Amino acid sequence: MEDHKLKVVLLFGGRSGEHEVSLNSAQSVFKAIDRTRYNVETIGINKQGQWFWGVLPETLIKEGFPPADQTHQVTLVIDPTNPHFMATDGYVLPNNGRFDIVFPVLHGPYGEDGTLQGLLEMANVPYVGSGVLGSSLGMDKDRMKAVFLEKALPQARYLTFLRSDLTSGRETCLNEIEAKIGYPCFVKPANLGSSVGISKAHHREELLEALNVATIFDRKIVVEENINAKEIEVAVLGNDTPKASIPGEVKPAHEFYTYEAKYSNIGSSLLIPAPLDESIIVRLKEMAIEAFRAVEASGLSRVDFFVTTENEIFLNEINTLPGFTEISMYPKLWEASGIPYSELIDNLISLGLERFQDRQNCKISRD
Repeated sequence: MEDHKLKVVLLFGGRSGEHEVSLNSAQSVFKAIDRTRYNVETIGINKQGQWFWGVLPETLIKEGFPPADQTHQVTLVIDPTNPHFMATDGYVLPNNGRFDIVFPVLHGPYGEDGTLQGLLEMANVPYVGSGVLGSSLGMDKDRMKAVFLEKALPQARYLTFLRSDLTSGRETCLNEIEAKIGYPCFVKPANLGSSVGISKAHHREELLEALNVATIFDRKIVVEENINAKEIEVAVLGNDTPKASIPGEVKPAHEFYTYEAKYSNIGSSLLIPAPLDESIIVRLKEMAIEAFRAVEASGLSRVDFFVTTENEIFLNEINTLPGFTEISMYPKLWEASGIPYSELIDNLISLGLERFQDRQNCKISRD
């Protein structure tokens, strides 16, 4: 019986610099999802932001997006009483484009930053993952750090600059970084993930180049103190009562965990569980949940830390839509914690439906 299966729309691709990562994540989810429980439809978003029905992530990885006239471009009908997808060429979609839940596997801007979540909220659509606030706070490293600071969670020292600050007063910015942060330091676009646009600067010449690179990707730049420490990651799963996985350690092939180190897996290694004292493991899991709640995340997140040789813990960041590739830390951590990949997908879909139902129980007007 097909009628009892939940209709899931897997949404992937997107306009961000993490487009290729999204395709790989979607391919892993597409392969692992339980077909006895779900009917899966796919929508791929190309780098121009156009949505196409029925394209498969594996095909897109190998061949790229087909010409627009060889597939069906679709749009989401913003009707809270009857949300559905509609083909712009008049093609009749399966089940008339209706579905039970959207599973976004989109990383970076226009997918992970609250913009997509806002669109889905307007259409009254159930979806996997954090809402508008959790997504936007989790994406913006500057605002994320401000929230962590308000919660007294320990972090590395950091400064934030706008692109206009660097244009009008570059020398002043450089002097401030050298005085307050020092070398080496990390320079990051505030609103990207997967280490895109991130550089490590050891002196002023590298700092100038790092700032130039970061401003290509964002108008807001975060400069962080370098912490000599192990890179530790913890996965979080849940809504109001989240739970944390065992920690894992990243041992990058390069000087830091670059885009290439994350997704090529050449030379990099993941130690699961991380070789840490039990008291540190307990504290990391507690802090991961504190960070998750601080940004009001839901569904899933990966929380990244630094742990020094003196067992000092520094919270680095939270990622509300972490990678789902076969070598990604998030599913590996849960597998090691007793939740296999397919079951993890089940949990995330259930949490998305739970969160949607919770929203339906709220009144938004006096009538």
